Amino acid sequence: MKYQQLENLECGWKWQYLIKKWKDGEPITCHIDRSEADSAVQELKSLEHEPTLVLEWIEQHMAPDLDNKLKQAIRAKRKRHFNAEQLHTRKKSIDLDYRVWEKLSVRANELGCTLSDAIEYLLSEASRSEKASRTVSSLKEDLSKLLSD
Repeated sequence: MKYQQLENLECGWKWQYLIKKWKDGEPITCHIDRSEADSAVQELKSLEHEPTLVLEWIEQHMAPDLDNKLKQAIRAKRKRHFNAEQLHTRKKSIDLDYRVWEKLSVRANELGCTLSDAIEYLLSEASRSEKASRTVSSLKEDLSKLLSD
């Protein structure tokens, strides 16, 4: 496995995941009886500062259909956590309007590359174009100076 599993950290993530699901109104316990489910959730809420006990709670009370989703969420969280340690693997985000993203996506498809590669290409093209424009205006100035003398 590429990413190290840190029990304490991951138990905290599991607790956060379950509490978020519960706050979103999703059933997180296997109990059908409302009072049993409520007491299990109260028990879970009390485990906030004892993350390793969350594993026992999961074994006893968690809804079986959440098991796979929880594992996937923790795997993704673990990957993001370890990738964030190094600058080149850290995820960066930018805020784009939909129309801008759409144009960029079309351009990336035309170039046969990723959005990041398309942005890099467009920036280098703009830089090259700017340099060429400066060179042409400099040549025009020099030429007009020569002709005026």
